[in-house]
Amino acid sequence: MGWEAFFLAAAGGALVGFLLTLFGGGGSVLATPWLIYVVGLADTHVAIGTSAAAVAVNAAAGLVAQARAGKVKWPCATVFALAGLSGALIGAHVAKEIDGRALLSWFAIAMIVVALSMLVPRRSEGDPGVHLTPALVLKLAPVGLVTGLAAGFFGIGGGFLIAPGLMAATGMTLANAGASSLVSVALFGSATSASYAASGLVSWPLFGALVLGGIAGTFGAMPVSRRLAGQPRVARAMFAAMVIGVAVFILLNRH
Repeated sequence: MGWEAFFLAAAGGALVGFLLTLFGGGGSVLATPWLIYVVGLADTHVAIGTSAAAVAVNAAAGLVAQARAGKVKWPCATVFALAGLSGALIGAHVAKEIDGRALLSWFAIAMIVVALSMLVPRRSEGDPGVHLTPALVLKLAPVGLVTGLAAGFFGIGGGFLIAPGLMAATGMTLANAGASSLVSVALFGSATSASYAASGLVSWPLFGALVLGGIAGTFGAMPVSRRLAGQPRVARAMFAAMVIGVAVFILLNRH
């Protein structure tokens, strides 16, 4: 694989880092299709394993930036992430036994469902002062477990599922949910990629290119993130439109 592939992977990494920092999700949605359809990686499982590893690193970088901005709700984010860790490991193990193209098709359908749910009008834009309570733990843990299972199964960070899950369980704002979801994205991505790496299904050179591009994308997203924080409806619409667009592309090019 030549330099063109590494350059394209780095460009994809920049987009991944930008979207992860901006929405707390979406980047992992794009990473695998980017490696397959743009970079030209033939093995779907290697694309999944490589993108999961890169997304985990880029999410960690985005998490640092969001934590400095004070947007991460650490108690809620930690409960959600730890509950989903075992689910991510189980999901990754099962997914490696299934045809990669079938995984992408199922993933695309799930993306559309979640994106449409993000467009449903809400009575409130969320509570920026939400804090963890025993009742919230009982809501967060089951949702985290199921989300982790989906993240591991589809080989994604799961941010596009995590942010809505955090909002539904806690009532926090989209800005806080996007930032807090990066804790789970990093943890789920690490667990998934470790499972794939143990099976030799990670391209480390492409991983490096994705990560380098992701660092640039993360820093580029912070000014935009600050602007969108005051426009939650616009942010949700952009998020949903991006997810639906990628899902349609996958369904049209799955063969």
